[in-house]
Amino acid sequence: MTTIEFDTSGTPSIDGIELDPGMVADIQKFETQLGRYLAGEIDEDVFKVFRLANGVYGQRQGGHNQMVRIKAPYGAILPHQLDKLADISERYSRGWGHLTTRQNVQFHFVQLEQIPEVLLELAMVGLTTREACSDTVRNVMGCHLAGACPHEVLDIQPWAEATFRHFLRNPISQRLPRKFKINFSGCVTDCGQAMFNDVGVIAVRRPTDDGGSEAGFRVFVAGGLGANPHPALALEEFTTREELLPTLEACVRVFEQAGNRNNKLRARMKWLVDELGFEELQRRIFASRKFLLASSSWPGGIPAQVQDWGDEPAGKGNGPVTQLGQGVPVTLTGTTAYSRWEQSNVVRGAAKGTVSAMAWSRLGDVTAAQFRGLADIAREFDVEIRITNRQNFVLRGLSDADLEPLFARLESIGMAEPGAELARDVVACPGADTCNLAVTQSRGLASAIGEALETAGLAEVDGIRTNISGCTNSCGQHHIADIGFFGAERRARGRSAPGYQLLLGGYVGEEQIHFGQKALRLPAKAVPTAVVRLVSRFRDERNIGEDFRSFLERTGGVTAAAELLADLDEFPDPETHPEYYVDYDETGPYEAEVGDSECAV
Repeated sequence: MTTIEFDTSGTPSIDGIELDPGMVADIQKFETQLGRYLAGEIDEDVFKVFRLANGVYGQRQGGHNQMVRIKAPYGAILPHQLDKLADISERYSRGWGHLTTRQNVQFHFVQLEQIPEVLLELAMVGLTTREACSDTVRNVMGCHLAGACPHEVLDIQPWAEATFRHFLRNPISQRLPRKFKINFSGCVTDCGQAMFNDVGVIAVRRPTDDGGSEAGFRVFVAGGLGANPHPALALEEFTTREELLPTLEACVRVFEQAGNRNNKLRARMKWLVDELGFEELQRRIFASRKFLLASSSWPGGIPAQVQDWGDEPAGKGNGPVTQLGQGVPVTLTGTTAYSRWEQSNVVRGAAKGTVSAMAWSRLGDVTAAQFRGLADIAREFDVEIRITNRQNFVLRGLSDADLEPLFARLESIGMAEPGAELARDVVACPGADTCNLAVTQSRGLASAIGEALETAGLAEVDGIRTNISGCTNSCGQHHIADIGFFGAERRARGRSAPGYQLLLGGYVGEEQIHFGQKALRLPAKAVPTAVVRLVSRFRDERNIGEDFRSFLERTGGVTAAAELLADLDEFPDPETHPEYYVDYDETGPYEAEVGDSECAV
């Protein structure tokens, strides 16, 4: 590994590039403990916990194959960091990376012995994997349009940055009972998805005595997805800007003290509502916040990042305002690829003069060439880039004059499909491709659904989203999609076969969350046909401007939808149709192989 140099003041650097001392300490410790582990001096279970706390996750392939998860707080990523991700994908992984639904970047098949080198490469561009996994405060998410949103109350970017910095390596959040997730949204549209996290923060306004209004936050707690989804609940009506970080720390402290350390399956924040009752949970959080001033970690007042960057909202401005959020109708009337892209992928309306545009990443995958292409685009157009929670990129700070040349540049790297974040934008977790817990190949299914929608001419239908998870844990966020699936083993004609549970009508937004309702189970190979039927019916029978959840309720609910698909829940004779007994991207008979879970370590 390249030698790190230290100047007389103790500042670490490589080839004149100053490094973050915290990152260097993480790397040096990892290198030391890895050596001890390989020499047999550290037990496997101890090293696993240490490895996960550094964002390094074992794969189902076993051996020394690792997934490395890189944090991008509120999705922020810089051009030189994209260049570095391209290099890492080629030198250490498969030539491509994967964007997650929590605004991380993941690389798979990285060898354990190479991890210190990868961590050093990342540190050279200011990126870290620290606490991207394990029982810690995970990547702090934020709306990808924050600072460029036509509807926001506050620009939450500096707040998310301050939260990320406050909890990174913070002693109070290193060995929590379970993982802890924090999300920010700048308005009640809730593109940041605050409503299903341990703590979700939404910027709001309240009236003041002088007839004006004050901007602050509404903090929601104890939300979660997984096998037992739970809606987040409002902690209080209004939290001031000065009190936000103390409130977040109080939430983490109460979870650290009261979370279930004996049963990992009941250790998330959401279970405290069942065990303590919501009023008692509130009381403990408020009591912790009240006396936090006495702590050396007290983060009260306006954080330095907010003071330096400012948090004034982008505002609606004087021009057209793009509607945002799940289920918002988008009219694609253009006859050219560019006109359809401009109608579906561009967001306008910020008083700061910004125009934003989506760059589509198929299945959330980004090749080395695409990483570098996006970096070049960011420099050429002088724009910001954010990772979205639907596994795409958004480019912000554009002008209308930039759009046609930008489209051409995105088209040249395969990221200019119209309808990013619409019907063609199927979201999937990594599934059984690499994950120990998955029982189905969710990525392969997502690809098959996408191809079926393209063939049927339905890929650009608006107001409908499909999400897939390879198991019940909802890494693909199937609970909050219009059409959601999670993988399940089926038994048919004496054999195991890949299958999925269909859920319909999930929604998050406007300080509400509705989890999808179970409709029916389907063979994996019948799912693309089922999605085509559902999307086709929605396109043909919806009222003008009607979202999918409203359409579903008007047309008979999940019962009627299940009847529409009932004939697809049939496994044919394996001799006649052997493909029903082989999962996507597999060649042999299906077998549900589940390894040891590192999610609950």
